[in-house]
Amino acid sequence: MKITNVEAIYLRLPQVKEQCDSGQDALVVRVSTDAGITGIGEVDSSPLAVKGAIEGPFSHTTASGLRELLIGEDPFQTEYLWYKMYRKNTYGGRRGVGVHAMSGIDMALWDIKGKALGQPVWKLLGSGFHRKIRPYASSLFGATPAETRERAARFRDRGFTAVKFGWDPMGQDEKTDIALVREARKGLGDDGDLLIDAGLVWDAKTAIQRARAFQQYNIFWLEEPLLPDDYEGYRKLSEAVDVRIAAGEEESNRLSFIELMDRGKVDIIQVDLTRCGGFTEAMKIASLAIDRGVPVVNHGFTTYINVAAALHFLYSIPNSFILEFVVEEETTLRDYITKQRIVAKDGYLEIPQEPGLGIDLNEEGISKYRVS
Repeated sequence: MKITNVEAIYLRLPQVKEQCDSGQDALVVRVSTDAGITGIGEVDSSPLAVKGAIEGPFSHTTASGLRELLIGEDPFQTEYLWYKMYRKNTYGGRRGVGVHAMSGIDMALWDIKGKALGQPVWKLLGSGFHRKIRPYASSLFGATPAETRERAARFRDRGFTAVKFGWDPMGQDEKTDIALVREARKGLGDDGDLLIDAGLVWDAKTAIQRARAFQQYNIFWLEEPLLPDDYEGYRKLSEAVDVRIAAGEEESNRLSFIELMDRGKVDIIQVDLTRCGGFTEAMKIASLAIDRGVPVVNHGFTTYINVAAALHFLYSIPNSFILEFVVEEETTLRDYITKQRIVAKDGYLEIPQEPGLGIDLNEEGISKYRVS
């Protein structure tokens, strides 16, 4: 079997708001083979930058479009192809967009392997650690504390036992920050796990003050309160407070996760399969975390492709325990671009049994929202 094409499909809603919601556009990767088996992946990044990284021509031996490197290769050789893409993009691909683009391709290659072998990806990864996993409802904060309380109550009534709120208007001032968390707790009730995503808004000392203030509302973790390169700030924060500190969605490849764990001393790392280098790299990251006694969760605020990938990944590692599950109530692309929707049953998500990722593109939705 040989790779015959790699497509970078850019999708976008007609109206996009200026808010932290990466479900408003998407970059889907489709890898085709001469055996008629097609794999799909996704990249949550700057879509057109990723499209250029994939579809660009060969420039020289350390700067090449990724498609150029893959045509004619065997899709089963995921480790070799990962290294080939990384090595031949040394100039621009060691972090960020370059690794993001590799992530979607790697995901699609594992999808192809699963389909060709008639097995779900989690079996190919050697899974056996879980049979189901608890999702948490992931949402942006409401525009006000009161609206946040109402959202939390709705998610609780839908059966979620854990809820996360993030980003604006967190970070405006101390009073608002505390009110947002207080009202979220009121809406969720005393029994549910409340997770808070600050959205990169503070310095280390402010984050320490907020984490201590939030403790009275029994938050399960405080996510990304600092800028991602502030590893020293993360260390100071993690050592100063009892609240769990979570981060990692901004990291790409295992070397930056090592920095986050060893220098930043965070308590939980968040691995986004669409950014970290795909399954091939995510499994290495998880192993490094296991060695350090650090739990691993996913990050994903995009489509069901990402959710499906996260399920396969988290089922395949012993140090996972919960899965991010987007519940934003406004229109997003995730409702249109796949045939399947992943839903919780009795408060849990079940392990996929279909070959590959177990999810297929909805060609009608792809056609409707495709930009290029």
